[in-house]
Amino acid sequence: MTEGKWDEKFVVFLKKYYWDDILQLANSYPDQRSLEVDFYDLDVFDREIANELLFNPDEVMPSANNALQQIDLPVEKKLIDAKVRFIKIPNKIPNRDLRSKHLLQFVAIEGMIRKATEVRPKVLNAAFQCMRCEHVTMVPQNEIKFVEPVECENETCGRKGPFKILVNQSVFVDAQKLQIQESPENLKGGTQPQSLDVDIEDDLAGLVKPGDRVIINGVLRSHQRTTREGKSPFYDLVLHANSIEYTDLEFDELEITPEEEEEILALSRDPEIYQKVIGSIAPSIYGYEEVKEALSLQLFSGVAKHLPDGSRVRGDIHMLFMGDPGVAKSQLLRYMVKLSPRGVFASGKSASSSGLTAAAVRDDLGDGRWTLEAGALVMADMGIAAVDEMDKMSTEDKSALHEAMEQQTISVAKAGILATLKSRCALLGAANPKYGRFDRYEGIAQQINMPPALISRFDMIFVLLDTPNEDMDSKIAKHILKSHYAGELSEQRKNLPSSTITQEQVDGHMEVIKPVIDPDFLRKYVAYSRRNIFPVMEDDARDHLVKFYMDLRRMGDGKDAPVPVTARQLEALVRLAEASARLRLSNVANMDDAKRTTRIVYSCLRQVGVDPDTGAFDVDVIASGTSKSQRDRIKIVKEIIKSVGEKHPGGKAPLEEVYAEAQNQQIDRQHAEDLIARMRRSGDLIKPDKEHVKVV
Repeated sequence: MTEGKWDEKFVVFLKKYYWDDILQLANSYPDQRSLEVDFYDLDVFDREIANELLFNPDEVMPSANNALQQIDLPVEKKLIDAKVRFIKIPNKIPNRDLRSKHLLQFVAIEGMIRKATEVRPKVLNAAFQCMRCEHVTMVPQNEIKFVEPVECENETCGRKGPFKILVNQSVFVDAQKLQIQESPENLKGGTQPQSLDVDIEDDLAGLVKPGDRVIINGVLRSHQRTTREGKSPFYDLVLHANSIEYTDLEFDELEITPEEEEEILALSRDPEIYQKVIGSIAPSIYGYEEVKEALSLQLFSGVAKHLPDGSRVRGDIHMLFMGDPGVAKSQLLRYMVKLSPRGVFASGKSASSSGLTAAAVRDDLGDGRWTLEAGALVMADMGIAAVDEMDKMSTEDKSALHEAMEQQTISVAKAGILATLKSRCALLGAANPKYGRFDRYEGIAQQINMPPALISRFDMIFVLLDTPNEDMDSKIAKHILKSHYAGELSEQRKNLPSSTITQEQVDGHMEVIKPVIDPDFLRKYVAYSRRNIFPVMEDDARDHLVKFYMDLRRMGDGKDAPVPVTARQLEALVRLAEASARLRLSNVANMDDAKRTTRIVYSCLRQVGVDPDTGAFDVDVIASGTSKSQRDRIKIVKEIIKSVGEKHPGGKAPLEEVYAEAQNQQIDRQHAEDLIARMRRSGDLIKPDKEHVKVV
């Protein structure tokens, strides 16, 4: 087939399927210079051209562009530089399966943008002026290396130079290099994600940023490697992009059709809406109603506020699960990451501070400049970042989270780069107690291996204890076995051709672990809510929150009383109340929302912020790791050791006397031993021998 024939076919095709789009393009030309064509339409129109496009794109694509540029328009305009961009290509190949047979084919590569260079002009057609006779020679630049003319074209001159390049007469195009790597969720265990370099030109340049999930369609080409010894027999793969499609959309970008909007509004009027959303979060895990309720509020998040003085108050709700092993913390985390449109999952030891925030790396795409690589919290911008095993992270790495959680930015000052990246994500953390399991008789704070400054930034801390309880245990056991049974049925039906199991049986048993609301629909519901609902709190709801906060603070009146809560908890209450109103798509946060909020927060505080000795609420348990009663006791024991030591030579106090004196002051021996051991660890006491202690 000759090229001319294809030009005509494309003209017919474009006029038939894309006439309206072409007119729209003509209106906005030259700001918009490309026409997106769905591959499926081309396939329906002429299968032969569609096949040729996949296997000989270099012949077909120029025809498509020519056809678009030749079409007669009803307006006085010529689409001289317009390009046809093909999307929805069926030839989708995973990065790691690219082989030499795919060279020069039209392929679709799906993945995540890892790096992007700046957009820079690239010369397409260079104008050279001969310095002797001033004749101008045009040299197209199609190679990797810059090509200069061999000799002057002017017949009377014909010298071999020198030449000077004329920038104003040369033709330039915007160009950018990207690196796309496989999406982390599609990886098989233990494999490193593979990346591919992409060349992007013209109006596609500058569209994507690191962290975007995209499909890039283009022609796979190869560039020969050059080594110091000369040319190498190995070639590198480069994708020359023809079009870009976004796959992972933020909450703001999810498409919601009018029918879906009606469905969403109908669901929001359902009186059972809270139960339904709770039932849609990790249905394979039994129980945890309160935890799931808090998680559903985290999905909807409060309203981020920009104040007139330029400061920003975050709306995202941070949560921490502390729990015994085997209470399904990681399961909950993984489920939330799946539900959130931009969920990122990281795990303790394997996450470094630069992996969570941002790393400065030497750029291997361009000329070795330093560039920033976005970390997990930046990639989760506007979504949820789940960090498992937070207690196993090293101290420096935990400190990287402080700014990300409260200010929701990440400031980088490395290698000459001063930058502030946004990380407007909700953090969902999970951690194990210091000694593997919770000790009933020790305050929870001593068992949380995390700095107090970090812990106080969490709006809610849930302690998930694994306490044997016959009734509950049998329900959990039955639920787990039911879900396994459903899984077994479904797998056998799928993999055994001789299986007699029917689809009805599978569906019937799957009912137990089926989410009430379909996850895709729930995602749209959340997106709709976050986009359109901005609740304002009613007066009585505000008063209720203030009263709750004041009641908690009042426990801190008096000289010896502990401080129960800080102002951060009040902000958490407000965010939760807003999220609760958003959940039912209401622009007013009323008394019910306030009560729901205080109920959840109270149950959190009851688990965490209680001084194990006195039973009083004490935020210091969370904030500084030692409760008020403990600090007072330490003081008393110290005084006792001092006074006993004065009676003995060298200030050495015999331990038995100290214990006896402590008992007179209502501190039993067990506690006194604990406190002395604690003071020795912190360096306040020394033990010269087994029987004596001495204040330093």
